[in-house]
Amino acid sequence: MNFELTEEQQSVQKMVRKFVDKEIIPYIQEWDRNGEFQPAVLKKLADLQLMGVCIPEEYGGAGMDYNTLAIVCAELERGDTAYRTAVSVHTGLNSMTLLQWGTEEQKQKYLVPQAKGERIGAFGLTEPDAGSDVAAMKSTARRDGDAYILNGSKTWISLCDYADNFLIFAKTDHDAAHKGITAFIVERTFPGVVTKGIKGKLGIRAGNTGEVFLTDVRVPIENRLGEEGEGFKIAMAALDNGRFTVAAGAVGLIEASLEASVKYCHERKTFGKEIGKHQLVQQMIAKMSADLEISRLLVYKAGWLKNQGKRNTRETSLAKWISCNAAFEAANNAVQVHGAYGYSDEYPVERFLRNSKAPVIYEGTREVHTVMQGEYALGYREDKPLRQMLPAWPFEQVSLQK
Repeated sequence: MNFELTEEQQSVQKMVRKFVDKEIIPYIQEWDRNGEFQPAVLKKLADLQLMGVCIPEEYGGAGMDYNTLAIVCAELERGDTAYRTAVSVHTGLNSMTLLQWGTEEQKQKYLVPQAKGERIGAFGLTEPDAGSDVAAMKSTARRDGDAYILNGSKTWISLCDYADNFLIFAKTDHDAAHKGITAFIVERTFPGVVTKGIKGKLGIRAGNTGEVFLTDVRVPIENRLGEEGEGFKIAMAALDNGRFTVAAGAVGLIEASLEASVKYCHERKTFGKEIGKHQLVQQMIAKMSADLEISRLLVYKAGWLKNQGKRNTRETSLAKWISCNAAFEAANNAVQVHGAYGYSDEYPVERFLRNSKAPVIYEGTREVHTVMQGEYALGYREDKPLRQMLPAWPFEQVSLQK
């Protein structure tokens, strides 16, 4: 086992940290207060090849390994969850899914411009009445000649108002439960596609989240991703990638909470000494520090498995569950360390706490992941081989592997 980052990974980490310190942290308080998403930040990330960091070079990406993606997500969330979320959705949920399941024609048409950051991708799975219970979705896709007619709605869709392409999941067979779900690549410009942002969120206020409405949207058959009825497997594989980036982002939030708390501990004095000298404050700092190391190791293990081209659903679920819970606790303790000032946006920790709640819910609630880990341990759950696997790293010529 080698726990050292490669020179390339260290270089990317320094680059993203410098970017965050310059382009996000000085402005994020105002963006968060005003509920403003800044698409210009995505353009700057694209200029640094970070919108396709782990996509092979032959498809327009930087060709780096999956743990470099984790490093990017951790550093972005250190600035704010909104921009880690953008990379999670665009790269993890959409582009990596196209890389794993797309035809060569789909990759050339959609993956290449997304990896370059010329187009933005989003992911449409959740519905008003279908969150954890994916099979309860009501969106439909009816075959009509050389196309499908899609109707329905999706909610809590990140980048809904800025994405060019959506991965949309819909029922092609209502009687087949999860086996009746099919995946489609839907362009914003297709007639019948309408989006609407959601306001009044507890956290991630600087991010764009909303609804996607589909009314008689005609989607060419060549835009079907995978086989008819294979959508559930595709969605779950996509979530392996999305959850990996969410877990990595949580590492960044723990680090940000720890950094802010340590700084404040040295600045603030009570009873004649720095508050860091008080043992119960040290207990909170120690817990953050331990959780940072635990979460980072869990994420890197999942990334190592991805690099090997191996199934990692169990390991990624564990990393997401543990790190997101730890980030919420770290942010909560960071507010406590700051006392009354932690309750004000004069310091960033109140934003950390608000932002930390959503990842405990989305891409599998903590309860879902708890059940999954129990089923794995008891032998009730087993990951079966997928028809298509995410390519191992270092990347060979992926187009010749099919």
